[in-house]
Amino acid sequence: MIELEGLTKRYGDTVAVDRLTFTVRPGVVTGFLGPNGAGKSTTMRMILGLDHPTAGDVRIDGRHYDRLKDPLTYIGALLDAKAVHGGRSAYNHLLCLAQSNGIPERRVAEVLDTVGLTSVARKKAKGFSLGMGQRLGIAGALLGDPRILMFDEPVNGLDPEGIHWIRTLMKSLAAQGRTVFVSSHLMSEMALTAEHLVVIGQGRLLADTSMADFIRQNSRSYVRIRSPQRERLLDVLHEAGITAVQAGGGALEVEGDKAERIGELAARSGFVLHELSPRQASLEEAFMRLTADAVEYHAHSRPDPAPQDWGAGWKGA
Repeated sequence: MIELEGLTKRYGDTVAVDRLTFTVRPGVVTGFLGPNGAGKSTTMRMILGLDHPTAGDVRIDGRHYDRLKDPLTYIGALLDAKAVHGGRSAYNHLLCLAQSNGIPERRVAEVLDTVGLTSVARKKAKGFSLGMGQRLGIAGALLGDPRILMFDEPVNGLDPEGIHWIRTLMKSLAAQGRTVFVSSHLMSEMALTAEHLVVIGQGRLLADTSMADFIRQNSRSYVRIRSPQRERLLDVLHEAGITAVQAGGGALEVEGDKAERIGELAARSGFVLHELSPRQASLEEAFMRLTADAVEYHAHSRPDPAPQDWGAGWKGA
């Protein structure tokens, strides 16, 4: 378990992390989300004692990181896959970690096999691709067989097979009762992996809830309807006090979770439905809605200049 209580980090006048309080519990994959500059990496570094908090506290299974004997046996982390001595082989990199943490040498071969690097175990890390480096970093996190795993952008550089592998690995680790805390910008992947979410923006806690509740609370739900008897459908919906709006492809949309009621109206009124589909926003849409005011950098699109023969009145962007 990872426990944060009022965790704060300031760099001069800049507040990178602002009084964060939450608990990462065992048995589920907890996703850690936030826009660029939200303070995720700083928070993870403070959990591992790499940065010291200005105020507040963070504990690993009830103890500060610097009080853990052989810390890799308590918490394994992947924060930067490039943090490897390029002149060492994959095997020797892991062996150094093992020897400094009282971990038997046999674990080196075991974790290399787990991450699929056995065939390149004796090759120098400087020749590894980004994806191979990620796998080596994950091997380092698993080396001490810890109860707590923490990953920052673990799927960077991985191919589809590798992404499926790390997703399955994280879920299996959580199913074993371990604490799994993972940060990622890939919303589609997070939606498939995490059961619980911690969301921060500008260093402050925005949400600490289940994946299902987060999407439900921060997204729009609606029903999409199509019928060849469109005008009749509109009349029936209006009589029932249901407001429908125009949508693309000749469809109608009704706000809220009214699919069953609309289906019953159609059955009673005897008109044909070609589509009756409940819709809910994705994790990405829910995240964008919640964090809209916490984004540090906003990009603004500009239309491409129109051809000059579109008219003399066009003055450009």
